[in-house]
Amino acid sequence: MPAELPEMLRQHLQAAVDEMEREIRDQVPEYAGDDGGEYAKRVERTVGDTVAFFIDSVDHPDADARTLTELYMRLGEEEARQGRSLAALQNAMRVSSQVACRRFIKDAYRLGWSRETLSRLTDSLFMLLARVADAAAQGYARQQGQLATERERRRDRLRDLLVADPPPAPEAIAELAAAARWDVPKSIALIALPAGAPTGARILPPGVLAGWDAPVPFLVVPDPEGPGQERLWPVLRRLGTAAIGPTVPVGQGAVSLRWARQALTLAERGLLPRDAPVRCADHIAALAAFAAEELVGATAATVLGPLLELAPARRQPLAETLLTYLECGDNAVIAAERLHIHEQTVRYRLRRITELTGGRFTEPGGRLDLMLMLSWLVRTGRADRTA
Repeated sequence: MPAELPEMLRQHLQAAVDEMEREIRDQVPEYAGDDGGEYAKRVERTVGDTVAFFIDSVDHPDADARTLTELYMRLGEEEARQGRSLAALQNAMRVSSQVACRRFIKDAYRLGWSRETLSRLTDSLFMLLARVADAAAQGYARQQGQLATERERRRDRLRDLLVADPPPAPEAIAELAAAARWDVPKSIALIALPAGAPTGARILPPGVLAGWDAPVPFLVVPDPEGPGQERLWPVLRRLGTAAIGPTVPVGQGAVSLRWARQALTLAERGLLPRDAPVRCADHIAALAAFAAEELVGATAATVLGPLLELAPARRQPLAETLLTYLECGDNAVIAAERLHIHEQTVRYRLRRITELTGGRFTEPGGRLDLMLMLSWLVRTGRADRTA
């Protein structure tokens, strides 16, 4: 570089900075206007610092650029914090470089610079811009990572708040949901999952909150009956046996989770189907019976009487037939179809049960108790084992 070049560039430093600032305001919408806001002023100050450093580096090629790159890293971090892309900052740098190159070419013709001088000057400029652009990108990525981590922490706190018992105040949920950028739905459902779900299968819709590290992993699903939730069901199949709790208001997540875990336990014991996600709403009677399993077991002999005194081989078909008959609305034909036996076999078994129980199953007041007892007896296998 010619020895007089740095000093000559310094004479035009302020004019170059002023031109760059005007062009940035004209060409970059984010910094438009006479006073593009505090952040725009900060970018303009950065332009001045960058031009000054560039001129110094022409005179001192080994100048330490750490102060400048740290400045651009902070700019990148600010863009990420404000939820913007790097496009505006990158456009401002592009506009500045265009202004600088135009001025270099103009001065080269006016002052008779050699082609080599112009080439080295522009190469140095683009090397510096690449370096600070990389610093801005690093700052942006670092801040995005920190924001993502903080957002995940807030989502974790929100998830735990939604299943707290006693339920939290609606204001507490709304405040934490806003901080976690989670839209508060009208209702939620909790899904209980088996432990050790494969990591590759854990990709969930963005609104679903997951508790993978809980003793019984669970998901919080917003508006489970709403549109778009069908995308979740293939995911549940990949995660193994899953139990879907009842849909409840946002503050009642603990209730939904409690029943989902109860249903999962029964599915894992083989007492509820496990070839597809188990919905609590489809198994209310079974869940009610098993929730009172101790009481049902202790009172079964009182309700079912002589039926339990039969040998298991005789007790099992009678219990299944009576339960199916009651579930089919006292229709022997439908019960026979469901049991895959002849209608007359159903009627014979019903007469036998009437003889044993004195016709108790025909009394309207005791039918619900009887169905709960039979459901427990058949599903747990007590009907085919020694009493």
